[in-house]
Amino acid sequence: MQTRVEEQLIGPLLLARGTIDRSSALRANAGWLERAWADPATKVLVIDDGRTLVKRAGDEVHAVLYAPSEAPAGERYLLGVEDGTAYFAVAAPLPGSRAGDVNGRVTMPMSLRDTAEGELVVAGLRQVGGLLGDRDAGMLVYAVALEAWHSTHEFCPRCGSRTDVQAGGHIRVCPRDSSQHFPRVDPAVIMLIRDEDDRCLLARGPQWPEGRLSILAGFVEPGESLEHAVIREVAEEVGVTVVDPRYLGSQPWPFPRSLMLGFFAHATTTTLTPDAEEIAEARWFSREELVEALRSGEVRLPPPVSIARRLIETWYGGPLSGDW
Repeated sequence: MQTRVEEQLIGPLLLARGTIDRSSALRANAGWLERAWADPATKVLVIDDGRTLVKRAGDEVHAVLYAPSEAPAGERYLLGVEDGTAYFAVAAPLPGSRAGDVNGRVTMPMSLRDTAEGELVVAGLRQVGGLLGDRDAGMLVYAVALEAWHSTHEFCPRCGSRTDVQAGGHIRVCPRDSSQHFPRVDPAVIMLIRDEDDRCLLARGPQWPEGRLSILAGFVEPGESLEHAVIREVAEEVGVTVVDPRYLGSQPWPFPRSLMLGFFAHATTTTLTPDAEEIAEARWFSREELVEALRSGEVRLPPPVSIARRLIETWYGGPLSGDW
């Protein structure tokens, strides 16, 4: 029988990595931005609806980067500087494919591990966030988040005028009323709930197929602390009372702009009364019961790229199989 685990995450949060200095002081320096874009050593990541081009080299997967002269036209976002090299993202159709089409010389694989070495493929964060190195993973998360925000904030919420992109892609400014608008992040709590027998609570939403289970999560409401959001969301979704929320870590989840804040909490009640609009199924699992359900295929867990998987494995005490 395994003992209660220490409340410290096992393994890295795969979308919380990065090596590039965001260099925020350079964003308003128009001269520097122009010089950096003219520098052939500058590297550009092309992003299109949350996807980019990647290439497999042996067992490694790398983001495909371009010189500014090779990059397509589009909105530019400064991602930062590393070792004197500037990194940008450009929101544009991916090279080698028509807008909205991946039937050119690039393909979208079911698995990166099935592609030929050196082949260019289209992929999103869910596919490659855990396969990319620290630098490329951090760049892609950053670029996906910025692109998602810009795509839905083209117009001023005050007067409806089309806004201008400034500060290296980190501000939109209304030319009519001079109001400034910044990329937003929506905080969401995600929590692994344990009872007095150290069982774990897993559930699924109505939109998920049977067997696809995860832990509970929900958005933080205005005027609410993170800890209160944990307690409220669990009560609303499954009718369980929890205490002692303990923060373990956070990870960006730009689908489109969430920041997932991970918690453990202890249940003082165990009767489950799921809210039918939010939860289709909720169950308590011991470690032995979860391993058996994964072995039989009855249950599948979130992919390793998610903070949900890290919280579940932290409770379990080691790696688990059975991805979605």
